[in-house]
Amino acid sequence: MTNQVLIPCPHCNTVNRLAPERLADHGKCGKCGQPLFAGQPLTLTAANFERHAGSADLPLLVDFWAAWCGPCRMMAPVIDQAAEAFEPRLRVGKLDTEAEQGLAARFNIRSIPTLALFRSGREIARISGAMPLPQLTRWIEQSLAAT
Repeated sequence: MTNQVLIPCPHCNTVNRLAPERLADHGKCGKCGQPLFAGQPLTLTAANFERHAGSADLPLLVDFWAAWCGPCRMMAPVIDQAAEAFEPRLRVGKLDTEAEQGLAARFNIRSIPTLALFRSGREIARISGAMPLPQLTRWIEQSLAAT
């Protein structure tokens, strides 16, 4: 029997099972029929954060940001590019710290943009500040390799 990878749907948050060798096929949600990977960041909220950070077998890169933050706006296209480049190996999400102040406090977010990498529900790496895609890619690769 093949191991199954648990992947929450970015649209309806239903957890789907997918064979690891089928990740590149991107799959569709068994409940809503939407693609499991869209190559763009998902919006994280208090309602869906645990599902994507804790229930998924894929690592999750979270961009803690706010609309009023200039460096966050500069980082937005880089985060979009990262989602496109890393899916289906890694899920990318954005968490608006103004709208989700409880989650920002829970993770002790003191400056934005802050990027945190989660695996199996626990934070494995964190970095703050805007950066170009090559630097972000190196940081992600190094962080994933270290765990």
